[in-house]
Amino acid sequence: MAQVLGPVQNHTAFSHPDLLIGIGTSDDAGVYALGDGRALVQTVDIFTPVVDDPVDWGRIAAANALSDIYAMGASPLTALQYLAWPRDVLPFDLASDVIRGGMDVMADAGCTVVGGHSIDGPEPTYGFAVTGVADADSLVSNSGGRPDDVLILTKPLGMGVITTAIKRQKCPSDLADEAIETMAMLNVVAGAALQVHKARAATDVTGFGLLGHLREMCEASGVGAVVEFDRVPIMGGVADLLAQGMWAGGSQRNLESLQPDVDSSVGNDALRLLVDAQTSGSRCQRSQRKVICERCPARR
Repeated sequence: MAQVLGPVQNHTAFSHPDLLIGIGTSDDAGVYALGDGRALVQTVDIFTPVVDDPVDWGRIAAANALSDIYAMGASPLTALQYLAWPRDVLPFDLASDVIRGGMDVMADAGCTVVGGHSIDGPEPTYGFAVTGVADADSLVSNSGGRPDDVLILTKPLGMGVITTAIKRQKCPSDLADEAIETMAMLNVVAGAALQVHKARAATDVTGFGLLGHLREMCEASGVGAVVEFDRVPIMGGVADLLAQGMWAGGSQRNLESLQPDVDSSVGNDALRLLVDAQTSGSRCQRSQRKVICERCPARR
């Protein structure tokens, strides 16, 4: 995305006196001052299915979009949903199930879905634009890191390996279920902890993996970071799946991109887990339930 935005990053539409956080730091959300000590926090996340069950996909999509709000130290307020659906391929009752899953998580978060947009598309795509609110002086961006700060992860790594194994029908059902619940889990407690413990910087670890998002944080903060692999939480069973070749193309691109900036003394498998793409993906995945993806045009 940096390559795409580069030629237009100085456009006047990207700047305003009340814009507190824009595209310059690759933060999780944009922040706009309201002038009364509060700020609007806005983000958008849209992707194709990462699991086959439509309700679970909707839940994961909603939780993923909300995580950007929590990572900024804000509370979600409203959301707009987006749905692209191949109406001639997949029945509308599946689309209703996707939306039901998204609504369930939005309701749990206390976020009001005020509307949205739907189109006829070549493959199913779903997500949300979410608006949150925060006190302007309590925002948490990815640019506030300082030397000697401690890094804390609120969820274990390994989702990219697991969803790849699900796609190839190599993932144990109990591990797949655990991963789905982890991906659909709201980060509301972690978001509250940012305020309680006065966190200086935070970011949502998703498609670029831990090291990819950590690099963004380091670049924005002007610091480096040391990661002790033995202290990084990894979901149980992931190492065995990785040893069986369960490795996503997106994670491989993460590894290739990060290698010039990483001085590593750990083995290749450990490094792969540290760059494993988390939570969401750009391609359809399969699970034991085989509801959406068996009929998805992206699989043909």
